[in-house]
Amino acid sequence: MIAPHELPVIASLEALGISFDRFEHPPLASAADAEPYWRSIDAAHTKNLFLRNRTGSRHYLVIIGLLKRADLRAVADQIGDGRLSFGSPDRLMALLGVTPGSVSPFGLIHDRACEVGVYVDRDLKTDGRIAFHPNINTATIALAFADFERFLANSGHKAQLIRV
Repeated sequence: MIAPHELPVIASLEALGISFDRFEHPPLASAADAEPYWRSIDAAHTKNLFLRNRTGSRHYLVIIGLLKRADLRAVADQIGDGRLSFGSPDRLMALLGVTPGSVSPFGLIHDRACEVGVYVDRDLKTDGRIAFHPNINTATIALAFADFERFLANSGHKAQLIRV
């Protein structure tokens, strides 16, 4: 059953003519919880980190492979900002319209002012497909990486590649 949070994501993908596969599963609060459910999904699985700079004046969505650990200092150096920390649930809801555990680049459809910078681990680009929650943690959508880039462009965002 498609949840209301998913409808804008699915409508956006369909409007762009993007094909995708949708998978349902129990609520997953973390990437570690998701691993057993994602094994059968043929796509690169990710952690999506919602970060802010020291003053809270800039926000970032950093997308890395499921099995990688992010060194926030190294990420900050590549982004060109000072110290990074995780954004609060209130900031997450205000900018991406999602709650912790459901962080996804699909939330960028709510960031009409493009206040959130998007950074993707360059290793993910070599995978043919990539998977994300559709703004709720009870489903996963898998799509071609090139279609993910089209989705981002349509939302007004462009992913910058970084090395994690």
